[in-house]
Amino acid sequence: MANRIILVRHGETDWNKEKRIQGGLTNTPLNDLGRKQAEKLALRFKQDDIRAVYSSPLDRSLDTARAIARYHRLEVSIEPALREIEAGELEGVATSDMGKRLSELLTQHGVATRLPGGESLAEVQRRSWDAVRRLSRKHPDGVIVLVSHFFVILAVICSVLGLPLSQLGRFRMGNGSISVINLGGPVPWLELFNDVGY
Repeated sequence: MANRIILVRHGETDWNKEKRIQGGLTNTPLNDLGRKQAEKLALRFKQDDIRAVYSSPLDRSLDTARAIARYHRLEVSIEPALREIEAGELEGVATSDMGKRLSELLTQHGVATRLPGGESLAEVQRRSWDAVRRLSRKHPDGVIVLVSHFFVILAVICSVLGLPLSQLGRFRMGNGSISVINLGGPVPWLELFNDVGY
């Protein structure tokens, strides 16, 4: 298995800025800040020995991933399992209109509860953690980058730490942030979380 997996949350979009729910069915582009974040991420990883870059199929992740891959002469591989949670009827709703964060809504009725017309956190965790382990086995000798989304990355981190998904709402993670997990030892561990100091 790849020892180190770098998890990157995509750069900012206007919907992030407006605090609108932006799930797996919404293909919003990076805004000006998001494009700057993607370029800064690319420069941050320029000297690293990255063997592969994978991305969610959504443009905000793909554009972030392409910026990183460019310096390594790599093609970005699309991994559908890295797409954001499908928020169903809540896509585009402002969190101010709901009176609570989406993570609070997702965990208050149990992590197996599906959003109306969407997915549950448990479903997101199952598909994303399976993908992380599969891609890690595919690249046993190098660092890989996975560019994805808020709920996907936090679901993976909960898997690494053995935390119940009900604790997900206690995490905060910025756009363009870097987290690193390590699967090379007897147990997986979290090496870095929510780094935006590049």
